[in-house]
Amino acid sequence: MHQLLAALIFAATYLVMAAGRVPAWQVERAGAAFIGAVLMVLTGVLPLHEAFAAIDLGTILLLLGMMVVAASLAASGFFALATEAVVARVRHPLALLATIVVATGLLSALLVNDTICVVLAPLVLTIARRFQRDPVPYLIAVAVASNVGGEATLTGNPQNMIVGAASAIPYRAFAASLTPPALFGAALAIVLIAAIWPGEFLSASRLEPVPAEPQHLDRGLVIKGLVVAAALLAALFAGVPPPEAALAAAAATIASRRLPTGALLDKVDWQLLVMFSGLFVVVHGLQATLLTPNTIAAIGHLALDRMPVLGLATAVLSNIVSNVPAVLVLKPFVAALPDPARAWRVVAMASTFAGNFTILGSVANLIVVQQARNDGVEIGFWTYLRVGAPLTVATIVFGLLWL
Repeated sequence: MHQLLAALIFAATYLVMAAGRVPAWQVERAGAAFIGAVLMVLTGVLPLHEAFAAIDLGTILLLLGMMVVAASLAASGFFALATEAVVARVRHPLALLATIVVATGLLSALLVNDTICVVLAPLVLTIARRFQRDPVPYLIAVAVASNVGGEATLTGNPQNMIVGAASAIPYRAFAASLTPPALFGAALAIVLIAAIWPGEFLSASRLEPVPAEPQHLDRGLVIKGLVVAAALLAALFAGVPPPEAALAAAAATIASRRLPTGALLDKVDWQLLVMFSGLFVVVHGLQATLLTPNTIAAIGHLALDRMPVLGLATAVLSNIVSNVPAVLVLKPFVAALPDPARAWRVVAMASTFAGNFTILGSVANLIVVQQARNDGVEIGFWTYLRVGAPLTVATIVFGLLWL
């Protein structure tokens, strides 16, 4: 009975994860993960203490710490200041596109790509409108660049954080392995978007200077935020465990005489943290009842030890249930492979790049699309696919060859 219940709860939860919400209800991904975790306990599949133990607090706290640091930079006016610097200096649409891709990718690698999309999407929309340009290709650039840049580091996106906790790969070693595919992806994103919108980016038209808009800027907070972010990056490269480094940076950020704690914590994506916690419990419930060590080992050796097969499986699964759930599902199988360190790198690369395939492929894409829609700009499924599909295939192939 427990096996049947675990399978049903798991299937129902992941169907909602794939669809985005329960039809005719207001239950979205975070709610589905929370309900699924509670049902695992209430039905007796997992005792409460085992459900608590299933939650990877290291990943949750790492994500929380990175969100607080990013929120501080946003509240200080740093991102708005950077926007004005771009508007004041860029004079050609192709240069603007390259600047957006590079800036989004770099910030996503250093912080969490979902948070960067929340901050940058409205700023890029503002820039496009001030230059009187079509905002759609520039917003698509934010989405794909956030996924590409986030692939490079253990703190770049939520699924990489899970990989880091499961694999114990050092931050520096992970970045050294996966930065080249990220650089390739960023360059290819610029080329693809420019080729798909040649009238926008390959013409001789120039961007006319736009008067600067007044911005609220707290220079003290900007300096403090940049110092904390630099110290965090240095600590990660020095080998400090990512959760500890992120929490220390968050504590230093919260210790402020100017910015109320509530103003920072209000910008934390609590829904994402709830979704993660629930998924940890739901997946563990399935593993505890249906996946014995022998079963995991047997499935793990069904050609998953071949990196192209593992990469393809990861990419397909990521586009069925999204990349974070895909990594959680693959976790026990990867651990049983002969070379788990390299396999984890393949999973991180493929799950992240697969998020670019469609609008639904990653949370970052959905954030950009929703923010655009709220401002009256519609990014169509097929419009995005023209960029996302070839970018995904090419970057995954390059990543597999590189690894």
